Amino acid sequence: MPRRYRPEKRVPLPDSVYNNVRVAKFINRLMQKGKKSTAEGIFYDAIDILEAKDSEQSGVELFFTALDKARPLVRVKSRRVGGSTYQVPMEVDDAMGEAIASRWIIGFSRKRGGRSMSERLAAELWEISSGGGATMKKRDETHRMAEANKAFAHYRY
Repeated sequence: MPRRYRPEKRVPLPDSVYNNVRVAKFINRLMQKGKKSTAEGIFYDAIDILEAKDSEQSGVELFFTALDKARPLVRVKSRRVGGSTYQVPMEVDDAMGEAIASRWIIGFSRKRGGRSMSERLAAELWEISSGGGATMKKRDETHRMAEANKAFAHYRY
C-alpha cells in the first residue's frame, strides 16, 4: 500500500441493460473465472424471476431494496493491543457496505441447494426484500457482535 497517496477509485462502466453502475459492480462480483457473459445471464435471469413474482415493483427496484437492506452499518475488526486481541466495532462507509452486502448475497445464494444459480439468487433477493434470509441473519449477527463489543470502541484507528 502506498504511503504518500491514495490511488483513485476505478468506477466500472454501467451495465448495458439498466445503464447502472451498481448493477455492473454486482455482476463483476458475481463473475467467476472471467466469465462475465455468464454472470450477466445469471443476474438478468434472476431479475426476470423477481419481476414474475412481484407485479408492484420492477425486478431492479427489488434488487436495490435487497442490497440496501443487507448493507451492514457497523462491523468488527480485530485489533491487537498489548498482547490481547479485541474485536473493535467500526462504522462502514457506503461503498464498503455495498461490497460486503453483495458478497454476502452471492455467497449465500451459492450455498443454497438445488436449482440454477439465477433461481437461487432470485430466491435470496426475494427473502431479503421481505425481511428474511441468511444474508439478513448475517447482518443482524454482525450488528449484535458490534453492539456486544462497544466497550472497545476507543481502540478504533
